[in-house]
Amino acid sequence: MSQTEREPVLVVDGLTVELPKSGDRPHAVEELSFRVNAGEIVCIVGESGSGKSVTAFTTMGLLPKALKPSAGRVVFEGCDILTMRPREHARLRGNRMAMIFQEPMTSLNPCFTVGDQIEEVFKAHSSIGKAERKAKTLALMEEVHLPDVDRIYRSYPHQLSGGQRQRIVIALALAMNPSLLIADEPTTALDVTTQAQILLLMKRLKDTHDAGILFVTHDFDVVAEIADRVVVMEKGRIVEEGLAEQVLSNPQHPYTRQLIAAVPPRRSAEPVPLPADAETVLEVRGLAKTFHVARTFLSPERTVHAVRPATFSLKRGETLGIVGESGSGKTTLVRTLIRLIEPDGGGETLIGGTDFAALPKEKLRRFRSQIQIVFQDPYGSLNPRRTIGDQLVSAPINFGMAKDEAWKRAHELMRIVRLDPEVLARYPSQFSGGQRQRICIARALMMEPKILIADEAVSALDVSVQKEVLQLLKDVRDRMGLTMLFITHDLRVAAQISDRIAVMKNGEIVEIGTARAIFEHSTNDYTKSLLASMPGMNWDVPQIEPASA
Repeated sequence: MSQTEREPVLVVDGLTVELPKSGDRPHAVEELSFRVNAGEIVCIVGESGSGKSVTAFTTMGLLPKALKPSAGRVVFEGCDILTMRPREHARLRGNRMAMIFQEPMTSLNPCFTVGDQIEEVFKAHSSIGKAERKAKTLALMEEVHLPDVDRIYRSYPHQLSGGQRQRIVIALALAMNPSLLIADEPTTALDVTTQAQILLLMKRLKDTHDAGILFVTHDFDVVAEIADRVVVMEKGRIVEEGLAEQVLSNPQHPYTRQLIAAVPPRRSAEPVPLPADAETVLEVRGLAKTFHVARTFLSPERTVHAVRPATFSLKRGETLGIVGESGSGKTTLVRTLIRLIEPDGGGETLIGGTDFAALPKEKLRRFRSQIQIVFQDPYGSLNPRRTIGDQLVSAPINFGMAKDEAWKRAHELMRIVRLDPEVLARYPSQFSGGQRQRICIARALMMEPKILIADEAVSALDVSVQKEVLQLLKDVRDRMGLTMLFITHDLRVAAQISDRIAVMKNGEIVEIGTARAIFEHSTNDYTKSLLASMPGMNWDVPQIEPASA
């Protein structure tokens, strides 16, 4: 039976959800109509604010009180969810319909073992006994391909990796064999190999459970990997819908074409050669970090080599991308480099000839102005109670810059990051995610650093905003002659901005070379496995000029 002949699990018909009067438009979603059939994956794709998550939360009955459906129907297994009483809808959640959220750590209770949390679903929706609940829980853990299920059953969320936690959340969603599974950006924060495993798992679940899956994402590579059909949303409306191969190979709507044009290309051009006499700004020799983990009830005492002796150098204007799986040591390497974590003895970090690793603490603070960092979460990096302007000028003023000069530089940097200087009087909550990341870049540049570190600085951004921020980082690097370290789990993103790429595994740099050499001529088995795990590798991305959008 073809997908068009399958019974629909979910039918959304003319759904309209109103926004509060303070919103930027009248409706969160407007006249929305689509269906999800049994045994198919429908991907809803669009930028932040397009209404993807509102659609998912309306279906689950989890809309905040400020949002109200004002028209349409959401029919699940023949019943209109919008006319149900809250108690009736609650009985469906976790039973006939289930949801997988983006951040598994916030979806799990840190005070209970993951085994207890899965068993709680069986307690709430069935009358089976304790022994059967445990047996079903262990079977679910095996189904989602968790290793050593007896140990993980007794573990708390913080004792598991990000990929393992996401598998636990999927097991929770599958406990009662739901007919509808909603996944809201479940792979956004995962490294490429874990992402590949989760996507493969989702495809298997579609077949083994015959569930309809509504998959919310902004990543077209993920869409290419798993979608049967695609729904493209812009500002609360569906602008294009169709079979995945049709939408991905021949997009019709200008907005869809704009999104696909922003997808990072498969290959990277060779970097522009640096001048032969370019200054070596950063030289790392034998930098290492070892952690000694104390014995606990569940694990013995052990030594973790988070960063094995690393050696590399960077010239003025050069960008080094650092890639690898979660736990490979990427972030620990740069945090040790800038001494947010103290390195082991014996290594050197030479910045302009000065050994940063050996500086006494009284000199360290002033020298740190030469290295600045942009973190992944711009909202968490900014103080919500202080204006943007105050946050930009505070550091240079504390380092002795005159107040007038600091404000003058803040205005200049706002123009460099393509924001109006008038926004300096606003607060972080008044900006989009991409605008906040631009502000964080401007704040890092206020100290006129020699080295800029970007730690997953674009991983949470929409594809079009991500492209803009990457271009901004390139422009700033070239204009100011910055040396950059760019940490990411996305190899395609690394290829777009990096002159060279360093691949890390278990705390060790296993390969380093130009982006083209890494992508096309890698000799390392681990690097090859990362490249093979990238989603959408079989998708022939259409060549679309952004200007045609």
